[in-house]
Amino acid sequence: MNKAIEFKNVSYTYLENDVPALRKVSLEVEEGEFVGIVGPNSSGKSTICRAISGLIPHSYSGQLDGEIIVKGYKTQEVKTVELAKFVGMVFADPEAQLSQNTVWEEIAFGPANLGIPKVEILKRVEELVALLKIEGLRNKSPFTLSGGEQQRVAIASVLAMQPDILVLDEPTSNLDPQGTAEVFAAVRSLNEEQHITVVMVEHEVELLAEFANRILLMNKGEIVLDGTPSCVFRSTEIVRQTGLNVPQVTEVIEILDKEYNVWGQRPYPLTVEEAIKLINLSR
Repeated sequence: MNKAIEFKNVSYTYLENDVPALRKVSLEVEEGEFVGIVGPNSSGKSTICRAISGLIPHSYSGQLDGEIIVKGYKTQEVKTVELAKFVGMVFADPEAQLSQNTVWEEIAFGPANLGIPKVEILKRVEELVALLKIEGLRNKSPFTLSGGEQQRVAIASVLAMQPDILVLDEPTSNLDPQGTAEVFAAVRSLNEEQHITVVMVEHEVELLAEFANRILLMNKGEIVLDGTPSCVFRSTEIVRQTGLNVPQVTEVIEILDKEYNVWGQRPYPLTVEEAIKLINLSR
């Protein structure tokens, strides 16, 4: 597979800080992966996102060492507007990204600014409102929508520029359970059906463990664990040392395993359905 993202021994310190936000981070993300990033506050998660999108070093002041390569381009040498052609970023607050009078205009805004022909813009908007299930919202003001609806519109407006990589920095932090479920479902669909590379920072550990195929656990600017969700959350003590909780199902299985020593070296399940399946297979 081809590499979508590479970090080579990357360190970064914001101008106003003395403590590095990233410390000699090396990372490779293959095209089509769905990578979830978890960790406590100030662990470097958002800095990773900003570095992938080119906001670091072009929009933030600080000291950057090492090399960041996205789709074969060294981000230090490419303007943010160029990186935006193949990297789309969605922030925690969708309203901060919205500016147009209607949902339709919001989605069309990005490609129009890139000089895309009108016929192609129309095609993209129609495809995206169908993909993200927002057909009924096209003539509404984005500022009258629910949080989940706004986030799907924000995702659509980013996807209208047809990026190869979608970066989401805590996109469900202000959403209710229904809005959170809508965003996760939309992102999984994009990853599985459109083969878009996804990098998603999330505080919803259980959902991220279910949807992502790879998890990075960060702490103090370093990647502490990197692997499949089952492998990462099997390392329960390391996860807890960062201040995070493991998925509830994993915690229950861990308690049973310590009490009865029946689980062995098998990966801990992450969902109720997965636990039932594994328990049935072990009978």
